[in-house]
Amino acid sequence: MSDKTLTCKDCGSEFIFTEGEQAFYREKGFENEPKRCYGCRKARKQQRNNFREQRY
Repeated sequence: MSDKTLTCKDCGSEFIFTEGEQAFYREKGFENEPKRCYGCRKARKQQRNNFREQRY
């Protein structure tokens, strides 16, 4: 297995899906590769957390 270059579906930038990340995904039973780069995943998570806080 080797590093893969993927394209973020939100911002369109390329990011590396490393061998280690691939092993982690496989270990956790995840079948799909990430669709977003680290920055977009972090921003999306922050948006979800802010939405939950507003509901309470």
